[in-house]
Amino acid sequence: MERRYPDHPVVGVGAVVVQNRRVLLVRRANPPRQNQWSLPGGAQELGETVLEAVRREVLEETGVNVEVLGLVDVTDFIERDDAGRVRYHFTLVDVLARWTDGTPKAGGDAADVAWFAAEDIPGLGLAPDTERVIAQALEKINARGSPA
Repeated sequence: MERRYPDHPVVGVGAVVVQNRRVLLVRRANPPRQNQWSLPGGAQELGETVLEAVRREVLEETGVNVEVLGLVDVTDFIERDDAGRVRYHFTLVDVLARWTDGTPKAGGDAADVAWFAAEDIPGLGLAPDTERVIAQALEKINARGSPA
């Protein structure tokens, strides 16, 4: 399925990967949001569950393995061109995940990968929905007293 100017929304996944109260982010190598920091993730493939897609995408883009802890939110990313046509439409399933092993190394659609402390995230210029999803995920960690 074509991602640019699609016939219908593309299901995407994103992961708020945490370790020692830090969040793993990737700098996008390709549009949309090229050169911007965002959650690791990507499009779900046919025959793949959402959780399988999360684990695969995080591994491809960051080189780390994760344990999915739960759903954070479902959002939509819709970008229109100057004529008002839908250039991109992703329905994004964002989950909370805990790093289990691996050393971060950019791969796949990621130009860079790095850990960020929660207090450094607001200055990165993330999309507003991404900042909100990260905040929600960190609240879930605090509420459950998770060691993540």
